[in-house]
Amino acid sequence: MGVDAALRALEGGFERTLADLCELARIPSVSAPGFDPRAVERSAQRVGALLEAAGLRGVELLRVAGAHPAVYGERLEAGPRAPTVLIYAHHDVQPPGRIEHWKTPPFEPTLREDGRLYGRGVVDDKAGLLLHLAALRAYHETAGAPPVNVKVLVEGEEEIGSLHLAELLHAERERLRADVLVLSDTANLATGLPSYTVSLRGLVVVEVEVRALDHPLHSGMWGGPLPDAATAICTLLGRLTDARGAIAVPGLADDAPELTPAERAALAALPFDEAEFRADAGLPGGVPLSGEPGRGVYEQLWARPALAVTALEAMPLAQAANQLVAEARAKVGLRLAPGQDAERAVRLLRAFLEADPPRGVRVETRLESAAPGWRTEPVGPAFDAARRALRAGFGREPVAIGCGGSIPFVGPFVAELGGAPALLLGLEDPPCNAHGENESLHVGDFRKAARASLHLLAELAGLPPRS
Repeated sequence: MGVDAALRALEGGFERTLADLCELARIPSVSAPGFDPRAVERSAQRVGALLEAAGLRGVELLRVAGAHPAVYGERLEAGPRAPTVLIYAHHDVQPPGRIEHWKTPPFEPTLREDGRLYGRGVVDDKAGLLLHLAALRAYHETAGAPPVNVKVLVEGEEEIGSLHLAELLHAERERLRADVLVLSDTANLATGLPSYTVSLRGLVVVEVEVRALDHPLHSGMWGGPLPDAATAICTLLGRLTDARGAIAVPGLADDAPELTPAERAALAALPFDEAEFRADAGLPGGVPLSGEPGRGVYEQLWARPALAVTALEAMPLAQAANQLVAEARAKVGLRLAPGQDAERAVRLLRAFLEADPPRGVRVETRLESAAPGWRTEPVGPAFDAARRALRAGFGREPVAIGCGGSIPFVGPFVAELGGAPALLLGLEDPPCNAHGENESLHVGDFRKAARASLHLLAELAGLPPRS
């Protein structure tokens, strides 16, 4: 009866939930350097108000020196014999990118006829917070409190690598103690297909600087005997992968664990439509899929390392002259398979970049970040509860998937919680374009995910507390 009443309240309040999401997404809470930090502060204040409106108590902005604020709230009336669930989300967002490529303003959420809400942060990760608050508010309005003890932590720095989260977790480890961790900052395999993530790739980011001259030179008067930095850095970066796009750095992929026959069979059983995959990615016709030969798409995305040049600068086109470019820079992003050694990967990548400079130019590298991947075995009562909840919320059998992206704090977070099971439940879908222009949320899946969250709290109520 309690679940049924809460579901009716959730459905009756869904338009309010959608309005709350739009209001929060109007705040340009970009945490990256160069953007107004006061917007992140406003976002944190608004998140605090939303937590209170959902019935949470002890709402507080958690501050670490030099960090954007996180927000915390709790409901602990279920008592010591009930499990405690820690819900994580983040309220900061990516920069909007190229404004001229947005069809509607990035910080003016717009619902279109395709059933999607467009705007920066609407799916990553403000909807990931609001879906849980919708469930908590429904229990608050109908039962007075959720059926489990609940703690909510909403971070303000996830999009810049959670720079201060480890410090925050350590300082607040007693307050954040929980039996289950729930995150909704991952994806579903397809629109409408509920998915829970069991592995994440790691991430290494290295900046490369090439200097050929101490100042630009006339390309006609000096070109030929002298090198230029732009050509040199292109040559250097071109060595990182082979013609198919597979990593060419010797030994770098050697410690990537191979899939077991059972794991390969599980990937093969997942639905995959190459035409749909290509369309979602925006891959032009005639351009073949690339990567390691003999390995499927899901294996390459979730269980193999991958390398990409994510930034490249020498001379802007608008300022270009007939010059030999003196210096150039690039950023190299290396995704690591779960189980790979991040420090080893850093050593190999930097050594390769610095070992044989094209035409003798000076090459320097700087490590920006390095974090290993993560994986879990989805067994035990918490995962059973999650599967039942996803099935009830979406009306379909859920699937276990990996994630090609990285959430570096998941491993340390789980460690601080003493190995508590981590439920990474999806909301993003392939067309959502998170981090890109025209980011969007499938409103139907948002509603289903909120229903699944409500069921999850009820399902987890049957778990004994680990502590």
